[in-house]
Amino acid sequence: MLNRSVYELAGGEPVFRLLVSRFYARVADDPILRAVYPEEDLSDATERLTLFLIQYWGGPPTYSEQRGHPRLRLRHQQFDIGPAERDAWLGHMTAAVDSLDLAPAVRKALLDYFATASTAMINRPG
Repeated sequence: MLNRSVYELAGGEPVFRLLVSRFYARVADDPILRAVYPEEDLSDATERLTLFLIQYWGGPPTYSEQRGHPRLRLRHQQFDIGPAERDAWLGHMTAAVDSLDLAPAVRKALLDYFATASTAMINRPG
């Protein structure tokens, strides 16, 4: 168990798909974040985030095979992301994580990463 990835401990692809689905269900109704996600249909964004998280947490490298290196900051530079957008994003992701039946250590790993990563995406002052 010590060498199992967060991907495996969380429950694999089905759990990450559910996490991202629940996250984007909340994003779809958020006026702050809809400006960051201009696509009417969020299915492409959903698939990109799902594949990224699967790869990041120890699953198959499909994201990199399809899109290359993640380069998160570079990919997000085109969007105005300030503290309000970060807080909205993290709030919805936290709710999505909390909606799942995850072991406490897995929950903490995910939430710690999401807090750090979302803060790193801020590219304009509040």
